[in-house]
Amino acid sequence: MTHAPLLLSLRDLPLRVSACIAAVVPRSADDQIAQRLEELGFVPGERVRVIAHGPLGGEPIAVQLGFTRFALRRAEAERVMLNGSSVKSPAMGGGQP
Repeated sequence: MTHAPLLLSLRDLPLRVSACIAAVVPRSADDQIAQRLEELGFVPGERVRVIAHGPLGGEPIAVQLGFTRFALRRAEAERVMLNGSSVKSPAMGGGQP
């Protein structure tokens, strides 16, 4: 029996936790935000880490991809799907992407 990989959204990744990107999922055929995220380096296999949340409603979400930091709206972050089996908390040695 095969199991589908567990996916979670970058929007739902806890603070100071990292995971590998599985895909950027566009909302439509011409989703320019999804395209721009891929151009910025949000591509499968890259490790991303949540480093901060904004004060009201948790927006924006500050993430680190390699040595670069980005501030994403929740709607943008939910397009980035992560491999659930790659999640690492700081205690597990996942502090750096």
